[in-house]
Amino acid sequence: MKLPAVSARDLRVEFKGTVALERISLDIAPGDFVSFIGPSGCGKTTLLRAIADLVQPTSGELKVNGVSAAEARRARAYGYVFQAPALYAWRNIERNVMLPLEIMGLPKRERQERAARYLDLVGLTGFAKKFPWQLSGGMQQRASIARALSFEPSLLLMDEPFGALDEITRDGLNLHLQDLWRTTGLTCGFVTHSIDEAVFLSTRIVVMSPRPGRIVEIIESDLPRTRDLALRDSAVFADVAHRVRAALRAGHSYD
Repeated sequence: MKLPAVSARDLRVEFKGTVALERISLDIAPGDFVSFIGPSGCGKTTLLRAIADLVQPTSGELKVNGVSAAEARRARAYGYVFQAPALYAWRNIERNVMLPLEIMGLPKRERQERAARYLDLVGLTGFAKKFPWQLSGGMQQRASIARALSFEPSLLLMDEPFGALDEITRDGLNLHLQDLWRTTGLTCGFVTHSIDEAVFLSTRIVVMSPRPGRIVEIIESDLPRTRDLALRDSAVFADVAHRVRAALRAGHSYD
């Protein structure tokens, strides 16, 4: 039996007297796509950052691939995609993608091969020598995803990566990410404010309450694994979205 990709038990995170997360218990299975949704300030990003060992829990237990979050970080078990692409303006796209591989000390040829492979995977073949300012916002975010994948983690953590993009670009990237997840077998943790995005992408949706963030409900999606945008007009999609909305409303009266 495989260990959970992420396992949290009674997790609590407090910042100088302010409780951000409380009593978080959750398992994420290998290959799951789990979205975290809830009102602003509910601790979605804090939970993702705790998994990434960027925030230290005040109490409780947190394991990533069966080891502590700190051990998982040192083992490079996850890639992290931030809200903004965070690309270096003076490095071309290829060299941005290769940056973590340079830090790891991989030979130049392997760095170049990996950069080419993952740029192709995110649909950016032909743009390796371009600079970030020459690419659209959506293309920059795809480059940041390629960089996160370049050291071949088993877990991809994404903190509202498409929130600043227009709806058409966002829809396209949702499709691309869904295809990427399906073809690579990655485990994904994804923070979003969009119900439609959460329902479209996820195998499970974790609905969180206002601060202090608690898990109100974990909604299992029975949508087909292969999805296209037309699915959003279906009755089954509407049913899952309705369950998420109901859980969000319930979360606001959480006691």
